[in-house]
Amino acid sequence: MLERARPKSRRAVRARRAAPRARVATPAARAARPPRAAAAPRHYLSALDLSAAEMRALFALAGRMKRQLSAGTPHPRLAGKTLAMIFQKPSLRTRVSFETGMTQLGGHAIYLGPEDIRLGHRETVEDVALTLARMTDGIMARVFGHAVVEELARHATVPVINALSDREHPCQMLGDFLTVAERRGRLEGLTLAFIGDGNNVAHSLMLGGARLGVNVTVACPPGHEPDASVLERARAEGRATGATVRVTADPAEAAAGADVLYTDVWASMGQEAEAEARRAVFRPYRVDDALLARARPGALVMHCLPAHYDEELDYATSRRPESVIFDEAENRLHAQKALLVMLLGR
Repeated sequence: MLERARPKSRRAVRARRAAPRARVATPAARAARPPRAAAAPRHYLSALDLSAAEMRALFALAGRMKRQLSAGTPHPRLAGKTLAMIFQKPSLRTRVSFETGMTQLGGHAIYLGPEDIRLGHRETVEDVALTLARMTDGIMARVFGHAVVEELARHATVPVINALSDREHPCQMLGDFLTVAERRGRLEGLTLAFIGDGNNVAHSLMLGGARLGVNVTVACPPGHEPDASVLERARAEGRATGATVRVTADPAEAAAGADVLYTDVWASMGQEAEAEARRAVFRPYRVDDALLARARPGALVMHCLPAHYDEELDYATSRRPESVIFDEAENRLHAQKALLVMLLGR
């Protein structure tokens, strides 16, 4: 027998009538709501913008995609994504590696050369950042002053990648340590000797190397040492990982027992007026067979390219089996593809 429902009390009915009813927003009301704040973009301006764990994960991802490419397996992880590439300085490896990388990832890259936007002259850095962020998924910049990439990152709502500035070259560092890890099977405990100018490449190798547990010694003429603040920060990183970061004026001392001999041009782009004077000062800071003989047997020879042969690097030494200068050039592609996936694929 079904139980008859009891009539509700007058109090219950009054309470139900007084309770606020859920309102369904009209389309107009929904449109008027302020948009949710987007997550802050992840930028890569310095070697220290990735943790050691993130760099190791990046190397592993780069290795997987490198094998996929070799096997002819498509990996369109950034399909539909667009990268804006700002160049104040021309480049072979930077443009080809980023542009090819975006194509292999299923995306698209747009080259913006020095005369296309005349960054900071025809249009402010702020306006360029705000405009590109509305149209693209990421911004890569190869510039003269580090302040430019910092300002791009300050205003852009998409990731900004430092593809070279006068302070750092962090993408080069990723390709370099990917190459060393491939050849040696490890990074921690190895010693890299950088012979030459304490420049942007040296800065990123010091910072990234110390964070990864690589000992880094920079041999340079007096007056051409790395920036003191970068050296201090690299040594702080080294204290946390057990890595040492040293600066010496003696290239033979730096090379002794090293696992890697690394060099770069004596006069960087923008220093052409100093080139002749620098040749006289840097002549003892040359990587050749004699210096290589002081390193650990089988030590790798590295150069970020372009090279001025028979200045900072002996041509014959650059063609020895120990030379990996074209491996590291290729690995710019693979390391940067992994970086793009990490930043733009979020």
